[in-house]
Amino acid sequence: MRVVVALGGNALQRRGEAMTAQNQRANVQVAAKQLAAVTRLGHNLVMCHGNGPQVGLLGLQNDAYARHVDGTVTPYPLDVLGAQTEGMIGYMIEQELGNELPFEVPLATILTQTEVDAADPAFQNPTKFVGPVYSKEEADQLAAEHGWTVKADGDYFRRVVPSPKPKRIFEMRPIKWMIEKGAVVIAAGGGGIPTMYQGDKLVGVEAVIDKDLASALLAREVDADYFVIATDVKTVFIGWGTPDAKAIKRAHPDEMDKLGFAAGSMGPKVEAACEFARLTGKRAVIGALEDIEAIVKGEAGTVISTEVAGIEWY
Repeated sequence: MRVVVALGGNALQRRGEAMTAQNQRANVQVAAKQLAAVTRLGHNLVMCHGNGPQVGLLGLQNDAYARHVDGTVTPYPLDVLGAQTEGMIGYMIEQELGNELPFEVPLATILTQTEVDAADPAFQNPTKFVGPVYSKEEADQLAAEHGWTVKADGDYFRRVVPSPKPKRIFEMRPIKWMIEKGAVVIAAGGGGIPTMYQGDKLVGVEAVIDKDLASALLAREVDADYFVIATDVKTVFIGWGTPDAKAIKRAHPDEMDKLGFAAGSMGPKVEAACEFARLTGKRAVIGALEDIEAIVKGEAGTVISTEVAGIEWY
C-alpha cells in the first residue's frame, strides 16, 4: 500500500515549545519511529511536512538582521525561506528516519516547486499572517516601503500574504522515479516553494501555499492508497475546548463540510482530506503524530471516506 503522510509544522514544533533545533529534532525522532514502523509494515511511504513555525523564525531572524544594518538589506523573500526550510526539515527527517531503518532503504528529500495561478482570488485578498508584529505606525511605514499588505492581528499589526491553491507540482517525474525504486521520498514541504509563470519564465512568489492542500495534490498524483494528515491532536473534534467536545471516528466528506471548521486551525486539514476522499474514493485520516502506526492500521484518528454514511463518533 502506498501511504502519503503529511506532518504538520506544529507537530514538528509543538505549541509553547522554544523554537530550537534540539526541540525540533526531538519531535522528528518521535515521527521517525512511527514512520519507520509504517515502512516495516511493508508500505511504500511518501512524506510531506509543514514549515509555518520554521519560516516564521527565519523571518524574524531576517527582520532582526535588516534592522541591525539600518534596513539597507532586503530580507529573503518567502519562496527562498520555503526552500531553506524544505532542506532543513528534510535533513532532520532523513537522518532520524535513517537511524530507524536498515541502511539499504534509500531516502531522498526533493526541493519541490509548486505552481500557483496568478489569477487565483487569494492574490486579491491576502489573509495569511507572516513575520513579526508591529505597531500601526511601523506597519504602515513598512507597507509603504515594501508594498506589503498589513492587517490587524489582535492589538498589533502584521504582514499578510496570499495563500493561493496549489495547481501543479513540477518535480513529479523525479518523485515518481524514486518511489518506483523503493525510496522513501520527502517532498512538497510547507506546500512547496510558491512559483508562477510570468510569460514563459518561472519565478518565485511572495505567498504561502497550504501544506495540506499541496499534500493532497501530491497524494493524488502518486496514486496513494491512504492519505494521513498528522497533527498535534488525536482526532477531529467538534466543540473543541468546551465541555461538549465530541471526537469524530469516521465521516463522509459531505458531512464534514457541514460542520464548518475554522480556516485558521482544522479547516484546511479537513478540506484536504475531504478533497482526497472525494476525488479518489480512498481514505484520508487526520490524527496525532504519535499515532501514525495505529492510524495506518485503522485503529486511530478520524477517517474521512466516501464509504462511510453520515458520522460515527468515538
